[in-house]
Amino acid sequence: MSAPTLRTLAKSLGLSRTTISDALRGSPRVKAETVQRVREAAKAAGYEHNPLTGAVMSQLRRSRGQQFRGVLAALEIVDAARPAHAVRYNETVLKGIAERASELGFKMERFELGSEGMRLNRLDTILHTRNIQGLVVLPASGLPDLSGLNWERYTAVYADLFINHPPLHCVCLDHYRSMLMLLRELHERGYRRPGLFMEISLDERLQYRWEGAFLALQKYLPNITEVPALRAHNLSREDFVPWFRKHKPDVVLGHYPEAMEWMRSCGARLPKTHGFVCLNSLRVNAEPCAALDFQPAHIGARAAELVIGQLLHNELGIPVQPSLTTIPARFLEGPTLRAAATVG
Repeated sequence: MSAPTLRTLAKSLGLSRTTISDALRGSPRVKAETVQRVREAAKAAGYEHNPLTGAVMSQLRRSRGQQFRGVLAALEIVDAARPAHAVRYNETVLKGIAERASELGFKMERFELGSEGMRLNRLDTILHTRNIQGLVVLPASGLPDLSGLNWERYTAVYADLFINHPPLHCVCLDHYRSMLMLLRELHERGYRRPGLFMEISLDERLQYRWEGAFLALQKYLPNITEVPALRAHNLSREDFVPWFRKHKPDVVLGHYPEAMEWMRSCGARLPKTHGFVCLNSLRVNAEPCAALDFQPAHIGARAAELVIGQLLHNELGIPVQPSLTTIPARFLEGPTLRAAATVG
């Protein structure tokens, strides 16, 4: 028995193929009772709708046969207060999405949401009208809420640690593994009193991944002196200097490059007597230093791959069991650390 098609469904229901197609997509041009009747008949017949068919055929007609598989929407929640390093991060994630999507036959289009962008209901209408079903949500401040979208139409990945409204598959930096890698590298270079400073809100947002790895290796790396992590709500020189003088770390890890000047005010000479590593290379400003590169382009590329894979498997809607895919950071050499020992 042959598989059911739009043609066979249309014939059995006495409707046109266009009406059948529109009904299966939930088009507002078709009456609700007709949509229900078509969907019930399609389900009973075992018809499986390919979410890319409409987009592919439309683009093929426009492009005269050029290879095309669909469109991905990159959603960004605009926030005027977002710091410059976070803006640069999202731009690089976008670049990774666009490049990988293009390699796989997809085009990426960017949509801005929030007080300075469009509303969710407007976005929902645009995506539905244009048959865009694959979404990559860019990292946002706070806890983004996209539950207002009609999620039975979409599949999505969030390019950050976690999202609850709705819960989606996520791709982000592997903070824990990156800290382990960094501490082992510093240990090989002879540092024995590593010190970590963190803002409490960031530590909590990352579910203590930086600090958790730091505390674990403090206990298991040989000949390490345990230095308590400095945690503050709004980290400042007034917090840092007493901690640095009391605990005397020989290498400091943290997100704020200005800590290098705070160290020097206490008599540190980088890299002769002390070391420093910035935990986010996008925060590094005028003065170069060793840092971790979060590889946002790789995160964007992986997010695009996951969304496209879900589309090709016709996996629409909120996932039953959201997953987390992590990418390790890349260590960047800098003049604030002593050189690695050479072999031979």
